[in-house]
Amino acid sequence: MSSLSSNSLLRDLEDQLPSNYEKEREDLPLKEIPGGYGLPFFGAIKDRWDFYYNQGQDGFFQARMTQYNSTVFRANGPPGPFMAKNPKVIVLLDAASFPILFDMTKVEKKNVFDGTYMPSTGFTGGYRVLSFLDPSEPKHKALKGYFLSVLSSKHDNFIPLLRKSLTELFHTLNSELSSKKEVQFNPISDTYSFEYVFNLFCGKTPKDTILGSKANTTVDTWLVPQVAPLITIGVSKFLQLAEDLLIHTFPIPPFLVKSKYDKIYQAFSTSATKVLDRAKEFALDKEEACHNLIFLACFNTYGGMKVLFPNLFKWIGRAGPSLHAQLAHEIRNIVKQEGGVTFAAIEKMVLTKSVVYEVLRIEPPVPFQYGHAKEDLVIQSHDASFKVKKGEMMFGYQPFATKDPKVFENPKKFVACRFMGKGEENLKYVFWSNGRESEDPTVDNKQCPGKDLVVLMARVLLVEFFLKYDTFTCVDEPFLLGTMVTFTSLTKVSKFHQLKSME
Repeated sequence: MSSLSSNSLLRDLEDQLPSNYEKEREDLPLKEIPGGYGLPFFGAIKDRWDFYYNQGQDGFFQARMTQYNSTVFRANGPPGPFMAKNPKVIVLLDAASFPILFDMTKVEKKNVFDGTYMPSTGFTGGYRVLSFLDPSEPKHKALKGYFLSVLSSKHDNFIPLLRKSLTELFHTLNSELSSKKEVQFNPISDTYSFEYVFNLFCGKTPKDTILGSKANTTVDTWLVPQVAPLITIGVSKFLQLAEDLLIHTFPIPPFLVKSKYDKIYQAFSTSATKVLDRAKEFALDKEEACHNLIFLACFNTYGGMKVLFPNLFKWIGRAGPSLHAQLAHEIRNIVKQEGGVTFAAIEKMVLTKSVVYEVLRIEPPVPFQYGHAKEDLVIQSHDASFKVKKGEMMFGYQPFATKDPKVFENPKKFVACRFMGKGEENLKYVFWSNGRESEDPTVDNKQCPGKDLVVLMARVLLVEFFLKYDTFTCVDEPFLLGTMVTFTSLTKVSKFHQLKSME
C-alpha cells in the first residue's frame, strides 16, 4: 500500500462529513419558483443557445442558480423548438429536491426518457420500449419483470464473459501503445464492450452474425440520431448555426438508419433465442420483446459502458500513482486470498467499490432525469418549499444534485474513499440509475434494471486492469455525452509482484 493507507483515508473522510447534512426541512418557507421562460419561441431558442454554445451545459445551470439564488427555478429545457412541443421545465439542482423524480406516486415518466422530446418509435421497430413507459402502464410491469428475470438468469456469466472481453481489450490497448506514443481508449473499449453485451444476451460474438467485425459501429450509427438533440460536437462559432439547425431543430428521421437497425434486429432475433423464449412467461410477444432487448442491450447497457468506462480511467488517471498503488494492493491481495475473481472477492474490495461509486457520483453517465407532476404538489430544496402544478415537467440535472455541498464535503473533488465506512451512508445521494444507489429496481419503479450489473462491470474493469498493470497515464477531453480518454503509458505488473493465473 502507498504511504497514505485506506485506514487513514477513511478517518479523514469521516472527520469531514457535514454534521447537518440530514437537516430537518419540515417548516421551510413557501416561495414562488424563480426564473421564467422568456418570450414565446424566442425564449426557448435563447436558452438553447446558452445551453449548447454561449454558456455550456454546467454554465447554463450555474448562471441561473446564481442569478435566482435558488437550486430550483424555471427555464426552457433543451432542445426546444421545433423538436419539443413544450420546452418549459422546472429545474432541480440539489439533493433535496431531485429525488421527487423517483416518486412514482407523484411523477409520471411517460415518454420522458430523453426529456422534452421523444425520438420516433421508428428507431425501435414501431414500439414504445420500456424506457419510455410509465409504471402505471400495463406493459411496464411485464417488460421490467422480463428484464429482471433475464438478468438473473445470466448471473453466472457476468464475470467470466466480462473478464474474457477485458483481457482482449487490454491486450489490444497494450499492443497498440507499444508501437505508438498514445492510443485512444474509447474505440477499443467500445469494440469489446459491445462484444461482451452481445455475448451475454446472445451466447455468441457479434462477429459470427450479420453484424460482422464492425458491430459496434453499426450500433453507434443507430444510437447517435436518438441522442443528437442533446449533444454538441464542439464545432467552431462559424458552424454553430449549421449544427443547431441540423441536430437541435428538427428530429433526424429513422429511415436514415433503418438498414442498420434491421441488421441489429436480425442479429438479436436469430441469436438471442433462449432469452426471447422467456418472453412468453410474461405474456409478451417475441417481436416486441426483441425490440426491447435491443434497446436494453445496445442503448442502456452498451451506451452506458461507452460513457462509464472512459470516465473511470479519466478520474483514476487524474488521481495518480498513489491511488493506483492502493487499488492494486487491495485487488491483488483479496484475489489471492479468495482464490480468484469472484463475487465474494469483489464485494470485499471496499476501496475499489468506493472508487466506482465516486465516479458515478462525480460524473454520472446519464446526467438528465425528468418527470411530469401527476398532481399539484410541493417540492422542497434545502432552503424553501415550492408549489408545482399538475402536468408541469421537472428537469433534474444530476451532476449538480450529486455535488450538493450540503451533502458532500468538497463535492467537486474526486475522493476515492468517499463511500467507505460511514461515508457509505451517503450512497442514498448517488442517483445515476434513476433511483437511489441504496435502493433496488422493481417492476413498480423506473430504476435501471441493470443497476447492479453496471456497478459490477465497473469493478471488474478495475480488477482486471490492476491485476495486469501497476499504473498508467492518460489525458482526457470532452467528447459528445462523455469523455475521450487517450492512454500515454502503461506499466505492467512487475514479475516480482505478478500473481499466478487464477481462472
